[in-house]
Amino acid sequence: MEYSCHTLIVGGGITGLTIARELIEEGVENIAIIEKENSLGAHASGRNSGVLHAGIYYSPGTYKAKFCVEGNRLMKEYCREKELTLKETGKVIVADQSRQDALYDLKKRADQSGAQSTIIDRNELLELEPYAAPSEKALYSPNTAVINPKQILASIREELEGTRKVRFLFGTSFLGIRDSTIAITNQGSIRFEKFINAAGSFADKVAHSFGVGSQYKVLPFKGTYKKLVQERSYLVRGNIYPVPDLRNPFLGVHFTRGVHEDVYIGPTAIPALGREEYGMLNDLSIETLSLLARDFVLLFTNEGFRAAAVSETKKYFKKYMLAEAKKLLPELKMEDIEDTPKVGIRPQLVDWKSKKLVMDFILLKDGDSLHILNAISPAFTCSMAFAKHVVKEF
Repeated sequence: MEYSCHTLIVGGGITGLTIARELIEEGVENIAIIEKENSLGAHASGRNSGVLHAGIYYSPGTYKAKFCVEGNRLMKEYCREKELTLKETGKVIVADQSRQDALYDLKKRADQSGAQSTIIDRNELLELEPYAAPSEKALYSPNTAVINPKQILASIREELEGTRKVRFLFGTSFLGIRDSTIAITNQGSIRFEKFINAAGSFADKVAHSFGVGSQYKVLPFKGTYKKLVQERSYLVRGNIYPVPDLRNPFLGVHFTRGVHEDVYIGPTAIPALGREEYGMLNDLSIETLSLLARDFVLLFTNEGFRAAAVSETKKYFKKYMLAEAKKLLPELKMEDIEDTPKVGIRPQLVDWKSKKLVMDFILLKDGDSLHILNAISPAFTCSMAFAKHVVKEF
C-alpha cells in the first residue's frame, strides 16, 4: 500500500476519533486513521468502566481539570442527540472518620474546576445509596454518569465515514518514520502533511521514533474487576467511590452499575508485565524485562508507587478485594462476589528524570507532528473538549 493524506492520525481510540471530528469542523478534508487492531475499542477506549466523570479529582490548571467538566457536558449532549445509552446515576464518595477532611479537599478541587458537588450528611447519603457505609459526611457528584464506550466509538466512526473525508485503515501498525513526512506501516507507506500521535499505550514509542519525549516511558497497570451476583445487585444504585490517594492517579476500588445493570467492583491498578497483558502472563516479551526493571526502580524511589504496588497486588486475591469493597458496602459477603472477564490496561506514563508518575495528559509538538501521551482516565470523558484544544493548538 502507498497512500497519501493531509493528516495522519495513529490510533483509533476515542482521542483519535474526536480529533478527526474536530479537524473536519476546521475544514480538513483528507484524514487517515490507522489502527493496528481490526476493530475499534479493543483496548483502553473500549475496556474502561464506562463512567463519565464529573471533574472532582483533578489539580487546578491541568488538562484534566480544564476539560473534564466541559467534556462531560459535550459527551452527554452527543449521547442525547444520537440516542445512545446514557444513565445519569450520579456518584457518592464516602470516607471513614479518619478521612472526612479529605472530602473537603475534593470539594475544593471540584469547585476550582467548575464541577458541581455537594457535601451531604449521613441521612442524605443513605437516601441515595441505602447500603453504603454510613459516613458522617460524603461528597455527592450529580453529574457523574455511565455510558457505553463501544457504542459511542461506533457512532463517531459512522459519522466520520459519512463525511467521506476520513479513511480508516485497520490492521495497520505504525513502524517508523522516514524523511519526516512518510509513515512506515506493516501495510506500506503513508505520506502526510500533518501527523497526530494518539496511539494510547504505544504513544511513547511513536513519539520516540520522532525523537520526542525520550524521558517519558509507559508503565502499564492492570485493572481487574469483580461483579456483584445478580440477586445482590440491588445493593448499589449508581456509583459508590472511596476517597482516593491523590499521590497516584488511581481512584481505588469502587462500585459502578453499568449500562446493562451489572454492578462491577474495581478496577484494581496492579503493575502489569505487558502493555496488553489482559490475561495472566499473556503478553510477555523482551520489553517485560524493562517493565520489571522500571517497577523495581520505582519501588525504591517513589513512596506513592510503592504503597500502591503493595496494596494493589494483594487485590489479585478475592479476600483482599472483598476487604476493600466492604469499606464502601459493609453488608457485602464473599458469596456476593463473582469473577468477571472484564479487564483493562492503564498505560500510565512515568517521567524517568524525576521518577514520578505523570498526573496529566502530555502534549508534545514537533514541527508538523503532535504527540498525545498519557491519555488515560478521564480521557474518554475529556475527549470532545480536549480535541477542540488539540486542533486549536495544532
